[in-house]
Amino acid sequence: MSLERVAQCPICTGASFQPFLTCKDYTTTGELFHVEQCITCGMILTNPRPAQETADIYYQATNYISHTSAASGIIDYIYLIFRRLTLRWKLRLIQPYLQGNLLLDVGCGTGHFLKHCKHAGVEIYGVEPSPEARVIATRHNLNVVEKLEKLPYIKFNVITLWHVLEHIYDLKGTLEELKNRLAENGIIFIAVPNWQSFDSVYYKDQWAGYDVPRHVWHFSKTTMALLLKNAGLKIKKIIPMKLDAYYVSLLSKKYALNGNLSLVHTLHAITLGYRSNRKGRREMNYSSLIYLVQK
Repeated sequence: MSLERVAQCPICTGASFQPFLTCKDYTTTGELFHVEQCITCGMILTNPRPAQETADIYYQATNYISHTSAASGIIDYIYLIFRRLTLRWKLRLIQPYLQGNLLLDVGCGTGHFLKHCKHAGVEIYGVEPSPEARVIATRHNLNVVEKLEKLPYIKFNVITLWHVLEHIYDLKGTLEELKNRLAENGIIFIAVPNWQSFDSVYYKDQWAGYDVPRHVWHFSKTTMALLLKNAGLKIKKIIPMKLDAYYVSLLSKKYALNGNLSLVHTLHAITLGYRSNRKGRREMNYSSLIYLVQK
């Protein structure tokens, strides 16, 4: 597989990186990938990473659950249950900002969030690069295109990226395009894993939040704030995604045990998820964070 090296940090343009972790691709190939840290600003990135034109192979596995509606094991079933639980919560979260009733969901996957919003009367648009996921979304009569450039030029009151930014190669260009698509006083919701959470520190290289090589960037509150500032955006508020701690802990435990999750291991993983949420309250360092961003 063709790999490319990131020569400059996307935040500070620094060219010096130090080893941080070596992580395994537990989803598709079993390959090892290096995670490095920018010496200047502390940004964490997968480096080297798959070339963008060949990266889709790492999304092709049937167990890449965010691009499918099927479940093949207990962890997948838990993910689907959690997804259903969070749909209403996400809609409640964005509703105060839907003044013009226009929503753009970037990286919408199979379109479950868009479908839920559409049923609530929201005018929805979606972007999803995966052809397989896009086919499933369009079966539900959802307005989903391959990339931002193919959307009609509309200003959106709310733009959402639910665990998407960490996958996007061109951070600067994408954030600039999203800013241009954002209506005056509009809000961008950006949900990403937080490598400074308790569950990340506990599981280390087996933390599911790294998800190499699909995740090419790994954010903390500090580096996210720097990235957004450079893009001319500011953080209005940060909200935790508390359910993520349980799911990520279960998946990480599965990785650590090569897939052999007993009842005892499952209960231990759930306990660690609870501990992560409890410890996350102190400095808003939860397993995943939602950044509410505005111009």
